[in-house]
Amino acid sequence: MTRAPNLLFLFPDQHRPDWLKCSTPDLPLRTPHIDALASRGVRFTQAICSSPLCAPSRACVASGRNYDRCGVPGNAVNYPLDQPTYYQSLRTAGYRVAGVGKFDLHKGLGDPENLWWELDGSRDLDAWGFTEGIDNEGKFDGSGSYRRLGEPRGPYLAMLKERGLADAYTQEHANVKKNMGAYTTVLPDDAYCDNWVAENGMRFLREFPQDQPWHLVINFTGPHNPMDVTASMRERWQDVDFPGPHRNDDPDRAGLLRNRQNYAAMIENIDDHVGRFVAAVEARGELDNTIVVYASDHGEMLGDHGRWGKSTWHQASTGVPLIVAGPTVAGSSLCHEPVVLHDLTASFLDWGGAGPLPQMDGQSLRPLLAGQTQSHRAFAVSGLQDFRVVYDGRYKLVSFRDGAEFVFDREIDPWEDVDISKNEPATTARLRAALHSELPAWPESA
Repeated sequence: MTRAPNLLFLFPDQHRPDWLKCSTPDLPLRTPHIDALASRGVRFTQAICSSPLCAPSRACVASGRNYDRCGVPGNAVNYPLDQPTYYQSLRTAGYRVAGVGKFDLHKGLGDPENLWWELDGSRDLDAWGFTEGIDNEGKFDGSGSYRRLGEPRGPYLAMLKERGLADAYTQEHANVKKNMGAYTTVLPDDAYCDNWVAENGMRFLREFPQDQPWHLVINFTGPHNPMDVTASMRERWQDVDFPGPHRNDDPDRAGLLRNRQNYAAMIENIDDHVGRFVAAVEARGELDNTIVVYASDHGEMLGDHGRWGKSTWHQASTGVPLIVAGPTVAGSSLCHEPVVLHDLTASFLDWGGAGPLPQMDGQSLRPLLAGQTQSHRAFAVSGLQDFRVVYDGRYKLVSFRDGAEFVFDREIDPWEDVDISKNEPATTARLRAALHSELPAWPESA
C-alpha cells in the first residue's frame, strides 16, 4: 500500500499576492525557489484569506470553518480548545505533526496571561494536535510583553535575552514609528526571527523518521511589519526604486520607498528558506511523495489607499499567494478559480486520508489539482468584524453591517477605485445572494 504523502506547509505572515515575481514580472524581486515551486505545481491567482487578521485567519485554517464559525472573531480571543483541528485528525491518522514559528492560536490580546508561550514554545501544542513543535512570539507580541513584564514570555525573546540582544530588539519596536517603521535591525542574521524559525523547522525535518508520514508547518513571522531587516538583507535593496503606493499622499516618500524595499527583502529572505526546505526534503529522498504548499494568512496594504497592515477589505489585504506542488499536482499551471484559505484544511485532510472535521466549510483542492475537475467553488467569502467580502474571481462585493455595500470589477479596476453596484444591479444581486447563502444574518457580535 502506498504511504500517505508528507505535507509541508510554508506559511508566511502578511505576504500580499501581487508581490510574487511569478505574478508581477516588473518587480525587481528575485524569488527563484518560490518560482520553481510554481513551475512544478499550480498557482492560484484568485485566492483570498478566510479573514484579513492573524488570529481569525489561522483559526479558520485550523478548523476548516469560515470566519463566522471559526470561534475567533479577533485577536483578543484564543482558539477554543474544545474545537477540533485538522492537526488532531492528521495525528490520529498516523502523522507526525510538527510546527514552528508564530502559530497565533492563543493570541488573546488584552490578557497578560495569554502573552505566554512557555519558554520552550510548548504551550497548547498537544491540545491543538501537534506531536512536537515550537510556538514563538510574533514581532509585537514578543517585544511588547517583554517590555511590559520585564522578562521573556516565549522562546524567541528567551534566546535574544540569553545572547544579550533582547533589550536592543525591544527598544527598536518601542521606536517603531521612527523611520515609518522600516529600518535595519541590530540583530545579526542568525538571530533574525525568520532565520531562527527556519532553523527550528529544519531540525524537526531532519529528525523525522523515514517510516512515518509527517506534516510540518513553518509559520514565518515575516513579511509582517515592522519592516525590519538585517544589514545583509538591506544591502541589495538600498538603491532599488519602486513605484509609490496607490493613492497615498504621504510626504515622506523616502519612508514609503524604504518600506517597500525592506518588504521585498523579507520576501526574498523567506524565498531562500523555501529553497532550503525543498532541498532538505529532496535530500531525504521524499520529494516525490511530499505535497508542498506556500500561502499566507492575509496580505499587507503597504501604503496603498493610505492604509498599512491588514484588517481591511481591499484585495491587498484579503488576497493571498497560494502555490501547491507535489505528486498528482499538474505542473506549471495557473488556476483562476476562486479559492479561500480554509480550503487547504479540507485538502490536507484529503491528502492525509483523514475524514472531514465537523461543520467544516473548506472544500478540498485535490480534485482540481489532480485535473479531475476544472471548477471548484462559485465564490469565496472572507470577513472581519463589520464587513464581509464575497468574490467570484472577477467581481467582488463588500457588504457592511450597517447595510452599505460596494461592488468592484477587478478585471478592469484592480485597485478597486470605482464602485459599480448601482450600474450593475444584476451582478450586485447575484453576489448579495451568494453572500446571504453563506451568511443568512449578521451575528450579534463579531
